Amino acid sequence: MSDLSIQKLNATSPDFDQQLQHLLAWNETDDLDVHRRVLDIIADVRTRGDAAVIEYTNRFDNRQVKDASELEMSKETLKAAWHNLPANQAQALQTAADRVRAYAEHQKIQPWQYTEVDGTVLGQKITPLDRVGLYVPGGKAAYPSSVLMNAIPAKVAGVGKLIMVVPTPNGDSNELVLAAAYLAGVDRVFTIGGAQAVAALAYGTQSIPAVAKIVGPGNIYVATAKKLVFGQVGIDMIAGPSEILVVCDGKTNPDWIAMDLFSQAEHDENAQAILISDDAEFLTAVEASINKLLPTMERAEIIQASLTTRGALIKVDNLSQAADVANIIAPEHLELSVENPADLCEQIRHAGAIFMGRYTAEALGDYCAGPNHVLPTSSTARFSSPLGVYDFQKRTSLINCSESGASELGKTASVLARGEFLTAHARSAEYRIK
Repeated sequence: MSDLSIQKLNATSPDFDQQLQHLLAWNETDDLDVHRRVLDIIADVRTRGDAAVIEYTNRFDNRQVKDASELEMSKETLKAAWHNLPANQAQALQTAADRVRAYAEHQKIQPWQYTEVDGTVLGQKITPLDRVGLYVPGGKAAYPSSVLMNAIPAKVAGVGKLIMVVPTPNGDSNELVLAAAYLAGVDRVFTIGGAQAVAALAYGTQSIPAVAKIVGPGNIYVATAKKLVFGQVGIDMIAGPSEILVVCDGKTNPDWIAMDLFSQAEHDENAQAILISDDAEFLTAVEASINKLLPTMERAEIIQASLTTRGALIKVDNLSQAADVANIIAPEHLELSVENPADLCEQIRHAGAIFMGRYTAEALGDYCAGPNHVLPTSSTARFSSPLGVYDFQKRTSLINCSESGASELGKTASVLARGEFLTAHARSAEYRIK
């Protein structure tokens, strides 16, 4: 394997801003053909329900389902998958689940209220969602860690029913995924996938209950379907390719940093891995490590494509400048592989998750550290947050006016309502003025 060519940028270059924007550009424009096909599938599922879901499942997943009852997986099957796991996998899954749950417990939004001088009470009520749909990819892209990360916060929030959909191409299922579903407390599992599964969750069929929100990753058809049903249901996010940004002061083992970059580059050719350092010799050392370690990787071709097309080594003058560049990138995963990560963290405003210090590999966050691995991508960390318990809770405003509070507020409301020419509003308020 020949040495790979990775882009090198310098933050002091006059055209650095343009180079950086070009590097970050992700132009996966909406494919109109995909859009139309997904719209047709959604409309068909809304009209024909189970019959449409069965037809698409048989066609796309190469199955021979005749009745909708065949689409649901029994609780006994999930339980058996858990009990049949090798001991080391069961222990790892249990440890990860316990840590994700412990972290999630800290995220619950609590109700609150306060009482004004006249006795009027204002507050906020917190309610979990009734039903949530969890999409889990099937086939090769089977991620039990994603089941834990999506299901456990929903259960901690108090979601009444958690409905999982997972395609089983050729009837094949992933035992680790089913075991994770059992461990996380998933209530029902349907062996369906694609846009038809998203449509079934959004609108309901004769056998599959409609949900309030759909979470979980999927391919372009799943992502497009989630976009198109948004409004009928809530969704978590539309995720782009995986990203990692490492800021290093040049004192971490370059092999460690190279492998940290590989950890995201191996996801797919469009993943993005970037290293920023104020030490030019260290950037050269990491590049040497990349070329040394790449031939040892099982997914070497994917890593090479990712680093060649979307990777970069960025030289900065100091770590403060590194923080400025990191805030522009607003990465999904940010490693601060420096002597004093807490100090540098103070300067970071935009990142999905921050991994602090030389020993905190991003991969730990993917599986078992505790915080959620469902994170904002494509610079959306500028305005959005990791998936958490709060995504499965609703806030409701509470207003309880005392007699004197209603009288005083009525005067203000009356003036404003008449200013808007809404006299029924005004008179409704005026009835309560003493």
